[in-house]
Amino acid sequence: MLDNSAMAAAIRSAIEDSKLTQKGIADAFGVTEQAVSGWLRTGKVDKRKLPKLAQLTGKPLSHFGMGSASESVSTPATSHSYVRVQQLDGEVDMGDGRINDDFPDIVRAMDFAPTYIRSIVGFVPPPGRLVLVTGRGDSMIPVINPGESLMVDTGVTAFDGDGIYLLNTGNGQQVKALQDRGDAVYVVSANTTLYPAFPMPRNTVIGGKVYLRNRIDRFN
Repeated sequence: MLDNSAMAAAIRSAIEDSKLTQKGIADAFGVTEQAVSGWLRTGKVDKRKLPKLAQLTGKPLSHFGMGSASESVSTPATSHSYVRVQQLDGEVDMGDGRINDDFPDIVRAMDFAPTYIRSIVGFVPPPGRLVLVTGRGDSMIPVINPGESLMVDTGVTAFDGDGIYLLNTGNGQQVKALQDRGDAVYVVSANTTLYPAFPMPRNTVIGGKVYLRNRIDRFN
């Protein structure tokens, strides 16, 4: 894999040579233009997206530093009969924040019926948009208990109405509720005694909207 600066340059040149727009790339991946701009600015892109990016831009995988078979990554699948969701080994904190690697390793892929995904998320997202992570900490008890599996829609990178989000306010990845209280959007914990609500900082990065699988079944 290339380092971040080299990856940013590789992505930029691939998009420019293909004559595709950032909006076209964003629509193909089911993400926002802001997310694609982030790839171009930082070079931080999930390696699972690179095969599809190579296909879209007409570049070989070697252009993105993935020259060997051992580095190739299969694209997560979505079909009429199932939706494939990757479970990541990274943890998200429900307390003060937990630091993970930029791209945690994949533990395994799980296939779900589209009706099951629709019952949780409300629709069937494009391939690769949903991931499973594990919550740790006590700030969201009893809404979310430590060790429970959370389904994250990574296509949501901005406040999308009151709900539970994966975010980073500057102290690592966290799972918190966001609520619009009129004067501001607040970061809210279920355990308000230990974790009082506070206005969402301007530099907050939203990594996805969280859906609770524990309302239907337990993963662990």
